[in-house]
Formats: sequence, C-alpha cells, structure tokens
Amino acid sequence: MANSGNIATKKLHRSAAIGLTATKVGLRHLGHVGRKKLTGRKCSSEKREKIQTAHEEEIGKTLFKALNQLKGTALKASQILSMEADILPEGIRKELAKACYKATPLNRALIDKVFRNEFGIGPGKIFSEFDKEAFAAASLGQVHRAMLLSGEAVAVKVQYPGIAASIKSDVKMLGGLLSVVSASTDFMPNKNVIDTVLDEITIQLRREVDYFREAENLKWFKSHIKMANIVVPSVFEEQSSERVLTMEMLSGQHLDEWLETKPSQKEKNHVGQILFDFFFHSFFELRHVHADPHPGNYLFMADGRIGVLDFGCVREIDKGFTDRISGYYKLLLLHHNGDPDYDGLRAYYEEFELTKSDMSEEDYRKILQPELDRIQKWMIEPYLSDEFDFSGRAYPEMTTADTRKITPFMKEINRDLLYFDRAYRGLILFLSKLGATIKTKNKWIKREP
Repeated sequence: MANSGNIATKKLHRSAAIGLTATKVGLRHLGHVGRKKLTGRKCSSEKREKIQTAHEEEIGKTLFKALNQLKGTALKASQILSMEADILPEGIRKELAKACYKATPLNRALIDKVFRNEFGIGPGKIFSEFDKEAFAAASLGQVHRAMLLSGEAVAVKVQYPGIAASIKSDVKMLGGLLSVVSASTDFMPNKNVIDTVLDEITIQLRREVDYFREAENLKWFKSHIKMANIVVPSVFEEQSSERVLTMEMLSGQHLDEWLETKPSQKEKNHVGQILFDFFFHSFFELRHVHADPHPGNYLFMADGRIGVLDFGCVREIDKGFTDRISGYYKLLLLHHNGDPDYDGLRAYYEEFELTKSDMSEEDYRKILQPELDRIQKWMIEPYLSDEFDFSGRAYPEMTTADTRKITPFMKEINRDLLYFDRAYRGLILFLSKLGATIKTKNKWIKREP
C-alpha cells in the first residue's frame, strides 16, 4: 500500500480546498446550462436525461475528489450523504458512495506518532507483531493486523491525527459547499432539512472519534444481542484508548468478495434473513440502531454467521418512536390497500416534523401525497405477503423535478426518523444486492387480520 501525504488538518488548507471545489462546481454548472441552452431543443428527452445524469456524476466526482483529500469529517459526510436519496440526485450519490471503499491510506510515518501520543510508546512495545500497512482504510481511521503479547490475533483501528479538531470547521465548510451546489444547481431540498442532516453529522462524528464510546457500544451490543448468528468482536481495553481501538480479529469476507464465491440462493437467503432479523430486533426490541449500514461493516463468516463491525455510530431510540413507526407502517398498509386515511397520514408527517402545518389541504392531496404515494408503496410492498424477494430492489428515484414539488412543504426531519431511514434503507439496498428472499412477517409491521 503506497504512502500518501499527510491529512490536510490546518483550517486554512481545508478552507482553500473547499473554496476551490465550490468554484469548480459553479463553473461546471454554468457550462452545463450554456450547453443545454444551445442543444436542448435538438435533444430527445432520453438524451437530455443522459446528459443530466452525466453532469450530476461530474459534480459528484469533483466533490468526492476534494472530500477524499480532506479525509475525516468531510469524507465521512460524503459516505453519509451518499445514502440520503432525498437530499442529492442519483448521479452525485453514486460518486460520493466511493467513500465507502476508496479512502486513501494514512502515511505510515504518522502511525508511531499516534501511539506515542496515546500510550507514550510505539506499537512495537504493545503488540508482539504489528503490521504498519493497513488492511482497511476508512474515513476516520484505518485498521491494522496485530498480535497481542499473549498471542491472540487482533484488529487495531487507528484514528487519523487531527480529525477530532476539524469536525466543527469541516461541517461548517461543508454546509457552505452544499449551499453553493444548491444555489447553482437546484439539486438540494429545504435548508432546514440540510441543516438538520449536517447537525446530525456533527453529533455523529463527535461520537465516532471517541473510541472509548465505540468500545462501550461494542460491549453493550455483545452483551444484549442474543442472536447466535450475529458476532460482535470483543474489545481489549488495555490496548485501547480514545484514538486507538483494539478488537478481536474476525475472519470473513465482505459482500462483494462473498458474492464472487457464487453462493447458492439458499445461502443468500440465510445471510439476508440474519441481517433483516438483526435490524428489526435491534430497533424494536433493543431500541439501539447500528446506523452505519454500508457493506464494509459486515463480514460473512465461513460458518454462516455474520460479523458486525464499526459501532461508532449507534443511535438509542425512544420507545415512543418505535411505537410510532409501527403505527405509521400499519396505516400505510391500510391507506394503500383500499382504506385511505389522508388525515391520519398527515398527522404522522407533522409528528415526524416532515411537513409544515400551514400547508393547504389542496396542496397536500393534489401535490404532496401523490408524490409520496410512489415511495410509500415501495416501502410497504415487502409486507403485503409473508415472504419477499428483494432482488434488484432499488430505492425509487426522485428527479430534480420531483424534489422541487416536495421541498416547499418540507419543514425539517425528526432525528430518530433520519437514523431509522438511513439504517433501514441501507438494509434494503444490501438485501437487493444480495438477491435474497426474506420472510418478512413480523409483529411490528403487520397487516390487519
């Protein structure tokens, strides 16, 4: 793994990178608008759509290049935003999703510095073996193979220097960049929604850079999850600190590697069912959500179990909210199957802080709800029968035109709902790529008898 330069932790350098990216985004969009005016009338609707998608991807590539250079907060935000289908169009999200896999590794020379800052000694004094070449690089840190003095194989997560100090300024700069994208491209929804998402990113990152907190999350899930097919790694506290986390090494394959082994449909269904049950058990029973659902956080083990990694982002959920989600889905099942209840749905929207209370009844029934119908039907389809095939199940795309219809009525977003949607959507897309058929019947989301 080749060395890379140091992370740009100085505020001036990071501000300059964001400012340059904002300028590039604005210029790219101006060029796109100019070309569209010259060729728009000559193009078919299909070609215009392809040109628009290509433009979105170019914007996404520009954003990702800058965020990957900055690492840390910026790159993690890229990963999170790639999962927010209601925030950005598909072309941009596709590029930002690379943050799940393409983080550049840390300069090896900084590894000793991190350990000396945390423990006063280098890794060679703590472990009998320590591979300074990381085998996994993420947005906030990277993971190294090591061996305890007792001979046990472990995975050691090392946080990038300067990450914690850059959170506040990075999120502020990111907000400014998104404002530029919004003003110059009309890609973005209501500012209140963006501000809520960015505020939650700030809270999430402050939690994730505290490895003491992640260690506590790991221990909590390990002691409370009673599913035999879910494996949570143990923590080695003496070899851990606020910015170094030493865990049990789990052996397994990530999703793409596992799929390359050509598993049978029975095996796909088996692991898919484990993931489905893990989410529902965590949310409704334990009321704790593992809210970082990208594929890199799951390991498919040789014995059919699944290892769950990275517990930096865990959301504790109030029981009242789990009850509201259950009631909301029940109402959706009724509403879209012959027993419409517009007043009931609108009450949920307002309770979830999604819509403005002064929205007219005519706007609600003729503009907003018809746009939501398509997404809601997608949401409830898996629960119309006891079993559902998730193969090829993509989230219903929202075009810029669709977003423009909805955003005038959007107020904000309930923070618990933000985490639920992110984790649940991640699960569905995971099951889709897996191509699994799942037994979806459960006691929380159910049809009337």
